[in-house]
Amino acid sequence: MLSFMCICCFFPGWGVKCRKHLFLWGVVLQEAKKPNFLKGAAILAAASVFVKIVGAIYKIPIYNILDDAGAGSFQVTYSVYTLILTISIAGIPAALSRLVSSAAANGDSGLVRRYFKVAMPAFLLIGVAAMLLMFFFADAFADLMNNSMAAIGIRVLAPAVLFSCIISVYRGYAQGFEDMIPTAASQVVEVISKAAFGIVAALWLVRMGHESSVVSAGAIFGVTVGLGMAIPLLMWYKARLDRRLPSAREETGLPRLPGVLGRIMKVSIPITLSASFMSIMVVIDNSIILGRLQSALGLSEFDASALFGIYSRVLSIYNLPPSLVVPIAVSIIPAIAAALAVKRDGEARLVMQSSVKLVNLLAMPASAGMIVLATPILIALYDESKQLASTMLVILGAASFFVCLQYITTAILQANGHERVALMTFPVGAVLKIILGYILAGNPDIGIVAAPIGSLVCFIVISALNIAFILVKVKERPKFSGVFIKPLLCSAAMAGAAYLAYAALYRIGSVTHEPARNSVAIFLAAAILVGAAVYGVLIVVTRSVTMEDMKLLPKGEKLAKILRIRD
Repeated sequence: MLSFMCICCFFPGWGVKCRKHLFLWGVVLQEAKKPNFLKGAAILAAASVFVKIVGAIYKIPIYNILDDAGAGSFQVTYSVYTLILTISIAGIPAALSRLVSSAAANGDSGLVRRYFKVAMPAFLLIGVAAMLLMFFFADAFADLMNNSMAAIGIRVLAPAVLFSCIISVYRGYAQGFEDMIPTAASQVVEVISKAAFGIVAALWLVRMGHESSVVSAGAIFGVTVGLGMAIPLLMWYKARLDRRLPSAREETGLPRLPGVLGRIMKVSIPITLSASFMSIMVVIDNSIILGRLQSALGLSEFDASALFGIYSRVLSIYNLPPSLVVPIAVSIIPAIAAALAVKRDGEARLVMQSSVKLVNLLAMPASAGMIVLATPILIALYDESKQLASTMLVILGAASFFVCLQYITTAILQANGHERVALMTFPVGAVLKIILGYILAGNPDIGIVAAPIGSLVCFIVISALNIAFILVKVKERPKFSGVFIKPLLCSAAMAGAAYLAYAALYRIGSVTHEPARNSVAIFLAAAILVGAAVYGVLIVVTRSVTMEDMKLLPKGEKLAKILRIRD
């Protein structure tokens, strides 16, 4: 049986949305028909990629509107919100989808309705309690994070927790019917509304002359609005789902309300505990970094927040490559588990090997590109770019590959029934990150750079441990040696070509004067196109990717035919 834990929750900086919808894969596998299941996986994968990309892009204009201190407050506010939200709702979709799916499969429509009727008021109360906690204790949370400027943003986000509790019940209910469209559609509405309202609010507050903490709160207000906009859509979808249910009279044999609530909590609580660990670690790490910048280096709260804001800007770029891995990880868990269930061990091994190769083919060039083009990327995206940001992006560029590798190796362990092993490796990396953050942030020569260094070490360690456990515990383990070399060589050639192209264009453009930001953006785009062309040719010529690999991607076979990739 697969774990109900969402592997997305292992990534710092990622939005909480992933935690709300990937739990389903393990619990539905035994009950769903494969074609329907894979269709649902493809829908959620596409929506997830869209949400992650739009969510990351949304932060670029926001960070251009905010000053460094405001950007730091924005990130701190979001980390506190993520922690409280995860504790409140992490297990709802998994628990409700599992129980609803089982009841629906048995034709027990009365029990299906009862699960929703019990879950909604129960988690509505939890949402109200969490909302009040965030609102009335916002100052205390901000002080714990060593950033008092975040208090107003925490209050603004308080209703978002309540909205998320409501949304999660609706999404879990729909997922129990193997219908992923409500989740996907509501995520799209949510992220678009968040971006639009957040940017407009921030611009308006800047024009009104408000201080950075207020502008930051206005920017994050888009999250609350986006969640509120998703609720009516989900209510409409639920009404459609209910019409499919056969009418049923209340049966005396139905379990009592406390028993139904107990069933939901029995599934929900373990998932919540697992998912909360990452959010707790992120909050602790952020608090320690900000605290050490002030206590050890003697910086003011404002200056420490400004440094953290520079780091936050870089995080928005660093988080993009992992979003490309979502469809692969979503697809391989049921694919591996299904193959193992019918004793097709060889097929499972091929899926594992192809998934790691595809992650390498996507993550390695993205990582290499961030490393060699860090400075022009930051200049092109942000109004003001600092050398400190470039240094951090180089480090986080390297870390992004190991985040993706950790992601896929965790999925492999889960698919093979070793989800507890995956839970063991993450705390090791997280503790190392916190220790390094405490030690290095107090060094005046390192300071805020301790944060990306800790992330790099954290995910190197987790990836290495995951691979070691795969080699020891997975019977039909993939041959890792054959899936790293070609992508590494192709990525190195791509990075070299992109760097040389940018350097040549910059040299030509700087003959008479220093190139403006728009010129740098044009040079960067040209360099990326050169690198992509070189990389595309190399992976085809070296046969680094096969048809079997492409099948793991949505519409992968059609894409393979376009690229003339054969077995």
